[in-house]
Amino acid sequence: MYRYDEFDAKFVAERTEQFRGQVLRRLSGELTEDQFKPLRLMNGLYLQLHAYMLRVAVPYGTLSSKQMRMLAHIARKYDKGYGHFTTRQNIQYNWPKLVDVPDILADLASVEMHAIQTSGNCIRNVTADQFAGAVADEIEDPRPLAEIIRQWSSLHPEFVFLARKFKIAVGATPADRAALQFHDMAVDIVRNAQGRVGYKVMAGGGMGRIPYIAQVMSEFVEREDILAYLEAVLRVYNQDSRRDNIHKQRIKILINAIGAEEMRRRVDIEFQEIKKSGSLQLPQAELDRIAAYFAPPAFEKLPNEMPKGDAAFTNWVKTNIHAHRAPGYAIATITLKGIGDVPGDASADQMDAIADLMDEFSVGEIRVTHEQNLVLPHVKQRDLPKIHARLKTLGLATPNAGLITDIIACPGLDYCDLANARSIPIAQSIAQKFENLDRQHEIGELKIKISGCINACGHHHAGHIGILGVDKKGVEFYQLQLGGSGAEDASIGDIMGPGFGEHEIADAVERVVNVYLDERQKDERFLDTYRRIGMEKFKAAAYEKVPG
Repeated sequence: MYRYDEFDAKFVAERTEQFRGQVLRRLSGELTEDQFKPLRLMNGLYLQLHAYMLRVAVPYGTLSSKQMRMLAHIARKYDKGYGHFTTRQNIQYNWPKLVDVPDILADLASVEMHAIQTSGNCIRNVTADQFAGAVADEIEDPRPLAEIIRQWSSLHPEFVFLARKFKIAVGATPADRAALQFHDMAVDIVRNAQGRVGYKVMAGGGMGRIPYIAQVMSEFVEREDILAYLEAVLRVYNQDSRRDNIHKQRIKILINAIGAEEMRRRVDIEFQEIKKSGSLQLPQAELDRIAAYFAPPAFEKLPNEMPKGDAAFTNWVKTNIHAHRAPGYAIATITLKGIGDVPGDASADQMDAIADLMDEFSVGEIRVTHEQNLVLPHVKQRDLPKIHARLKTLGLATPNAGLITDIIACPGLDYCDLANARSIPIAQSIAQKFENLDRQHEIGELKIKISGCINACGHHHAGHIGILGVDKKGVEFYQLQLGGSGAEDASIGDIMGPGFGEHEIADAVERVVNVYLDERQKDERFLDTYRRIGMEKFKAAAYEKVPG
């Protein structure tokens, strides 16, 4: 993984000390909260319902064991003993004291981490496929490009104060595990007809109040031109975006207003101007230098033999183990979605134990996924029984990756001052409704995603079943959406109708799932069945009055 150079280390250390001074001025009363707000946001610090929340960047979701242990230390010393992994592949701490935040940032800096640009109207943490560097169908590891984009975008003088936040993702396989088409801008590594590797660039995706799927800006950008092209897109957005209306400030609104063709035309003008200067041409030598940090480990020559075990192990392998590019190896997903757990939460003790597993079985590396899980990317198949046994003792061996209980949920009204409704209790009640593992396997792949407000941090627009919490005269209701997807077949879910009460929504979901089980054809997922038969039967069942 990438290691800080001298510039990185100095940059983060100086930023930490700068913020320490700003915090002291706030605590002394020299700065008002309004004056302090833009300063804390640029350092990842939010003021939520009950306390401050610190969001820590995990670039492209990659962590070392040393970093994981530091995250555990921070949770234990400065928070309430846990952290929350998010849909941006970051981690959040929900209870830090303001006076402690500079010390937290100093601790993070000691292991090459920070919280810069995890909030505010800037380019946010760059995300990527959690299986990067481990799957056979990958054109190349997307993380070197993601790292180059991180370096280019960090404190970029032209883009520090955009109209709104801006999110970028990078992928490199036919299977989209990074929700590329729901990002402000995305880069898909592709080959052209001549077999040359380059980049497909998309822009204008997003969720929130008005969801859009990204439009293609260029089918193929040459390697050396990628930063120039990304800068061109951002320049057009920065110049032409609406700054007079908070609901119309994202790039998705701009592209929808002027049309994709006009956006491409404007981008091309900027792109040609940037190219003339030659200042943003990416040398192959620099790409190679960064790529060297992500060189794959020296895989042993091993037999491709999946070990056998008891029923619990067999079920875990069925859902949580993915094929690896190297024979005899596997990719292991650790779902942070035990029945009744808070989706995405991990305790300090669990994080420490996971760091031990990383060192012992996965070359000291782990990935955070946008589905709020963790992935050991390079494990030997023969070690899987040991890994499973250790995870079981930690309460982290739930065999439900991609199943109905592997639910994405934002923190909702339990923490967030923007939320209208709680998300966590709804996720827990649905998971408990479908606790039976045989039933989960019978249902198959079904992605439920829950947001506590229209900002859609729980990605409800992209859920096979999406749930949006709304407030009606002080009462929480939950609106169902069906047919969304954040994968390569991206789609926005269809709104079913009026919302359900907090004690009704889990039953409504169950009735919807029962329609799928009755109507599905061979090998159909929930999403396939919904796309084939449409909303009518699902809606009729969801609103059916239950006797008594």
